[in-house]
Amino acid sequence: MNRYLLPVMVFVLIVAVLAWGLAHDPRKLSSPLIGKPLPAFDAPRLLRPEQQITHKDLLGRAGLVNVWASWCAACRQEHPVLVAFSRQHRFPVYGLNYKDRREDARRWLDALGNPYRAVITDPRGMIGIDWGVYGVPETFVIDKRGIIRHKHIGPLTDKVMRDTILPLLDKLEAE
Repeated sequence: MNRYLLPVMVFVLIVAVLAWGLAHDPRKLSSPLIGKPLPAFDAPRLLRPEQQITHKDLLGRAGLVNVWASWCAACRQEHPVLVAFSRQHRFPVYGLNYKDRREDARRWLDALGNPYRAVITDPRGMIGIDWGVYGVPETFVIDKRGIIRHKHIGPLTDKVMRDTILPLLDKLEAE
């Protein structure tokens, strides 16, 4: 009887783990960086590689940091939302181009529009690791002091921007 009990127990454990995983929305994974300063970085800008951009360049205004890549289908889906947002609102949007080739990213922005005040290049994903990036797209809301206040995993939608992101940015900018 014992030789049948172990496989049944293993099967029940596997089913329990799978059920738990399916019941949780991966976009609601919390970030250990919420409430903490942006991790320090110093990287070339995408469109002006001779210029560096650092975490200090993102201070002074509440804004967004959008992690994207030209090879990401979901990034293409959210891109019109970011373009419209950057045209309609006063908040800066920075890009973190993640594990991408510079020429592919530039071509992508030329074709689809550039909503970003500046784009940080992260071809090896090292900045993304420091930021706790799970995948692309991801968007961080930062306050004026560079504190991460919110992380959205997955493509941004008009509804998310209207109901979550914009009210939070308005609140952070007023503080």
